[in-house]
Amino acid sequence: MRHFWLLVMVCLGTCLSQLSCVNPADLLLRGTLDVVVIDGTLTNLAESQVIQLNRSKADPLTGLPGSVPLTKAIVEVVVDSSEVVTAHETLDGRYQLPSDFKGQIGHAYQLRVTLPGGTHYESTQQVMPAAPPITTVKAQFNPTSLPSSQIGGYTAAHELSIDTQDPLSQANFYRWDWKLWEKQEWCRTCVQGQYSINNVQTLFSANGLPYYQTGDSLVEDCFYPPPVIQGYTPIPYFVYDYTCRTQCWAILYSHQLNVFADTYSNGGMISNRQVAQIPFYQHTPCLVEIRQSALTPVAYRFYKQFQEQTQSNGGVADSPPSAIVGNIQNVANPQESVVGFFTASAVSTNRYWLDRKDTQGIPPGLFVALNGREPIPEPSFPSAPVITIITTIANKPPYTAVCSPTDSRTPVKPVGWRD
Repeated sequence: MRHFWLLVMVCLGTCLSQLSCVNPADLLLRGTLDVVVIDGTLTNLAESQVIQLNRSKADPLTGLPGSVPLTKAIVEVVVDSSEVVTAHETLDGRYQLPSDFKGQIGHAYQLRVTLPGGTHYESTQQVMPAAPPITTVKAQFNPTSLPSSQIGGYTAAHELSIDTQDPLSQANFYRWDWKLWEKQEWCRTCVQGQYSINNVQTLFSANGLPYYQTGDSLVEDCFYPPPVIQGYTPIPYFVYDYTCRTQCWAILYSHQLNVFADTYSNGGMISNRQVAQIPFYQHTPCLVEIRQSALTPVAYRFYKQFQEQTQSNGGVADSPPSAIVGNIQNVANPQESVVGFFTASAVSTNRYWLDRKDTQGIPPGLFVALNGREPIPEPSFPSAPVITIITTIANKPPYTAVCSPTDSRTPVKPVGWRD
């Protein structure tokens, strides 16, 4: 599941705050936590197929959870017990299968991971089930939809619900999540630095005073001055934000589990199932992709247990959360607790244009909602920024920033966007 790692950290962090967990594996040892977390879901869509490897570790002093990416591992997916497909590490701890690879309904997949030290992990085999299409998507604005603890107390959101026809004569298990595109105005933040189109050189005058001047190389990045030189006053803390030079979209994802079994509705219409709460970030319209995934039975049981732990009300009667062990194990040491899950899910998607014409009140704005503060642009003449950079190119600061493509941002207009 995408961003499942964030949910793992919530659960493990709560475990640490409780000082103990209800888990026979006894993941905690003298107030520390040290477990491998493996997260991967293959889909039948033409999208990045990614496996994430991390090690969750508690700070020995504070007990707070943290993570370290597991790098330089060998990550393979075995298809139908015969074909082996190798993933390549694109970022630390992030392993991506070839761009032309995607899962196929009815085929079996198994994950194999070998860490640099030789420790070998394998998942159980997962056969990809089919996912029925989403027939209808509806949206309703609710000014009190979200908890007041989120987004600085802003609670307004659109609640999206769907209809789907459940297949007859077979058990079906579902998971819903969403992906959101919002038009973005601010593309870069520099903390203790300033954005520059070209590289910036640190030079020294005849009397030994340092100064900064642009060079000839294109960098499009923040320039951070070198550590303070002895005898000179340290630069005070500052932050500057830079608007986008071209069109840009922020990409946001759901971080809650929403799973369902058709035990009592087999073959019927699943109607008005709420699958998303899209925060009222700004007045401008946005694009929402609803994703309906078909789960294997064992994947459903895993995610259902995780959902119950991470979304419980925290009352006295609730059991303390446990770090849930999934379907991946150390081949040589099955007693090692490995957190996370590998599965294969067919996905049906529906992109919904949310025009936000029915909203009430004043939204916080996308930048404020995501950063918890108002943007701070670099000062323009006659005001001066904290750092003076002598510019040798035609463009003069403050600059606009490029929209660099990441998992959370894209300069490419998404399919379904309306201008």
